[in-house]
Amino acid sequence: MFTVLFWLAMSTFISEDLACVTAGILISQGKIGFAPGVAACTLGIFFGDLILFALGRFVGRPILHWKPVGRYIPERKVAEAASWLESKGLRVVLLSRFTPGLRLPTYFAAGVLRINIIRFSVALFVASLLWTPLLVGASANAGSRLAGSVHWIPVMAVSLFLLIRLLRLIGSYESRRRVVGSVRRILQWEFWPIWAVYLPLLPYLIFLAIRHRSLTVFTAANPGIPTGGLVGESKAEILLRLARCPGAVPEFTLISSTQGPQDRVRAASQFMRQHRLTYPVVLKPDIGERGAGVAIIRSEESLAAYLQAASGATILQRYIEGLEFGVFYYRYPGAHTGTIFSITEKCFPTVKGDGVRDLQQLILADERAVCMVRTYAELCPTPMSKIPAMGEAVPLAEIGSHCRGAVFLDATSLRTPELEEAIDNIARAHQGFYIGRFDIRAASREAFRAGHSFSVIELNGVGGEAAHIYDPRVGIVDAYRSLGTQWRIAFEIGAINCRRGAAPFTVRELTSVLAMKA
Repeated sequence: MFTVLFWLAMSTFISEDLACVTAGILISQGKIGFAPGVAACTLGIFFGDLILFALGRFVGRPILHWKPVGRYIPERKVAEAASWLESKGLRVVLLSRFTPGLRLPTYFAAGVLRINIIRFSVALFVASLLWTPLLVGASANAGSRLAGSVHWIPVMAVSLFLLIRLLRLIGSYESRRRVVGSVRRILQWEFWPIWAVYLPLLPYLIFLAIRHRSLTVFTAANPGIPTGGLVGESKAEILLRLARCPGAVPEFTLISSTQGPQDRVRAASQFMRQHRLTYPVVLKPDIGERGAGVAIIRSEESLAAYLQAASGATILQRYIEGLEFGVFYYRYPGAHTGTIFSITEKCFPTVKGDGVRDLQQLILADERAVCMVRTYAELCPTPMSKIPAMGEAVPLAEIGSHCRGAVFLDATSLRTPELEEAIDNIARAHQGFYIGRFDIRAASREAFRAGHSFSVIELNGVGGEAAHIYDPRVGIVDAYRSLGTQWRIAFEIGAINCRRGAAPFTVRELTSVLAMKA
């Protein structure tokens, strides 16, 4: 029996729930007694929790940068747990034992904060004594009712383990709201991953390829941009060409990846002094998409940290205040003027404080923000543990990317002849550009409609989307109708450019570029 109890205790280091379930079923089978089974699991859980505490105390935050640890104990969670511990004391230890996702960061944070080990150990032991007999006893009772044959033990163990995980999942308000958010992400198509969005469109894209006798003719839609702007294009090269239109592009520079970390920081500081830029500024990868790596930098320390960690060439750009829009434009080769196909207003969501709930609780309570609770928790500049004052508006996102939390609204009604003329002039500054989306910052809607006082912060080629389709009010049928039209035009423009001498990427070349990106 000692060997069985020893391995039960050791197995709590892998999965406490499964170890307790197994102990309960062994008790129901008469293999071990109730008291020894509970004692083995309690001691295993207790010493496992002490190990977490010891890691926090003697190794501290540096271990969080080790991937195997950081995966299970995110640094953000540790910071929140530390704040919680400081404000509520050791009763948090008891609460975390019964709350999914809190135990690991809370016990680690207790070690980082160097809480008295005697007091902490007592709290740990009390929490284990409260939790373990309940779980082992419930499993023993269920095991005795379900079956008497030892052959059923694995089946019962797995079934009870899954049941306990489900009960834990729905046992707290936070967990229930996270489930609601996950379900809505599936049901509301605007939250689908990009592969899921384009999968239903694939048959139509194949039809267009057959119609134009080329799988890759669309890569010739913008001969002045590699792959037509589908993937791998340099943002800096595109901005340089657009800058031929005076005032169209805010000041920017490209900081080379061949420079050492300190040289990058010096180059950035020199550029800011030369152009009299003050914080905030924008840093983003020269090659990237969907807002990945884009950051609004508000201090020298943040600037240095970003550039020292950057692995590729980085754009430093003046930060433009105001509203942000996405303007999808196309012009058929040979046509005198182009057309604005879509306008999207990119809104940055906020939640309002009530002086009681912290930021994470406010996000969980918000009917839309709950769908992106993980994104906001990772990217929001405000700590999740902060309790906003009554009526205080806290922005959840500051980057105009849908997958980074911005809300996209159809603003095609803002289209005017003046705006189309202004966009046409900027588009013509980039030789070899015919279709794509301008990301624009404007002082106001009125200035934007009038076609002045705005800046192009980025231009995406054929891979850019008419982003108004992500408006929550746009139905899936209308969204796919818009996507289909967009790609039909891209194939048609590519075919015209091929007849005019442009060469599309071959399937092998395009596959190679996509593989390098992956």
